[in-house]
Amino acid sequence: MKVRRLPTTSVIVAVLACAAAPGCKKASAVSAEKAKAHAAFLLKTTQSDVGEVRSGLPQGAKYLLPVFTSGKPPAEDPHGARDALETARNKVQDLRVSKGTFFAVADASGLVIRNDQEQDAMAGVALLPAFPELKIALGGKYVETRGSLAQAAGVRGRADGQWVAAEPVQQGSDVKGLYVTGWSWSAYAYRLERAIGSELHGKLSEGEKMPLLYVYVIVDKDVFGAPISPEVNAQAIAALAPLSKVTGNDAASFEMEITGREFGLGVQRTPDLGKDVAVAVLRSET
Repeated sequence: MKVRRLPTTSVIVAVLACAAAPGCKKASAVSAEKAKAHAAFLLKTTQSDVGEVRSGLPQGAKYLLPVFTSGKPPAEDPHGARDALETARNKVQDLRVSKGTFFAVADASGLVIRNDQEQDAMAGVALLPAFPELKIALGGKYVETRGSLAQAAGVRGRADGQWVAAEPVQQGSDVKGLYVTGWSWSAYAYRLERAIGSELHGKLSEGEKMPLLYVYVIVDKDVFGAPISPEVNAQAIAALAPLSKVTGNDAASFEMEITGREFGLGVQRTPDLGKDVAVAVLRSET
């Protein structure tokens, strides 16, 4: 019996073809490769979101000036402050589409007068203890910072933090107060999760299954997920300490196993959100 041998070049081609096929890879390897691409995609999303704030907040601040010049003490007219916040958003396109989870006006000491939510847990709260760099805005300059304010959290039962931007509300060179916006990390993780889910859903072939996807925001050593995301995932990502392994501007990928399931993790630093902040996409094939 003769055994037919493939030419060496055919063997190489066959091996390469197999290596390129998803079926020849571990599920976690396939997930990691795709999660890396998702994370790179979300970099552009964060750039757009921050860009809207940078453009819109300085334009909107002038609509907050009546809060301080109407003749009424600002703290005694919260309805007027809320109306001014609504006017600012309605007048400025970038603010209308902004992803901020709150907009607020504060006095010249950094004390919140009113925010734009129906249930205003921030009214009367001092911002400077949580966000000391807001002193820069009280000095007359736009600023972006981060910290943690319980009244601005987007999730209950676990820690949360916020990215915050502030523009001085000025009359001439006199700073009357602050126009502030931002998002909680958990709420922003949910926003990014929906963004990548929508992007991916539009590209699925007929009959192709949607993978399991979670998005987390890494801030230094902390990991924040959407309110309904499993905390065990965040803990596994934190234990991996991916920021210590991701250098430069390119996304990185990792293979992981969490509670017996194979995942791929894509991590992309997001400089517009601040130093040592990154978006992490956790993906598992279904």
